[in-house]
Amino acid sequence: MIHSWHYLLMSFMYILAGIMHFIKPKAYLRIMPGYLPNHKLLVTLSGIAEIALGLSLLSPKLKDLAIYGIILMLVIFLTVHFHMLSGKKASAGIPRWILLLRIPLQFGLMYWAYWYLEM
Repeated sequence: MIHSWHYLLMSFMYILAGIMHFIKPKAYLRIMPGYLPNHKLLVTLSGIAEIALGLSLLSPKLKDLAIYGIILMLVIFLTVHFHMLSGKKASAGIPRWILLLRIPLQFGLMYWAYWYLEM
C-alpha cells in the first residue's frame, strides 16, 4: 500500500469533499445544471461517491478500482464545471478566471490519481 503523504492527502481530500456535500449542500445545489434531474439526490450521491472512493484508496485491494472511479467521477464533474462557464447565474458568483482554472485542475486531479495505478 502507498503511504506517501501526497497519496494520503488525495484520500483525505476526497473524503473531506464528500463530507462537504452534507455540511453545505446548498453550495452544490446552486451549481447543478438545470438539465440534470433531482439535484438533491445527485448531490447526495456524489458526496457518498467521494467519501467511498476516498476511503477505498486506503484499501490495497480496492485502490486501483477507486482510482478508476475517481477519474470517471472527475470526468462527469466536468459537465458541471463547463455549465458554470455558461453564464452569470450558472457561475454562482465565482469569478470567471477561477472557473477557467478549474478545468485544467480537473485534468491535473485525474493525472494525480492515475499516477498511483499499479503502484
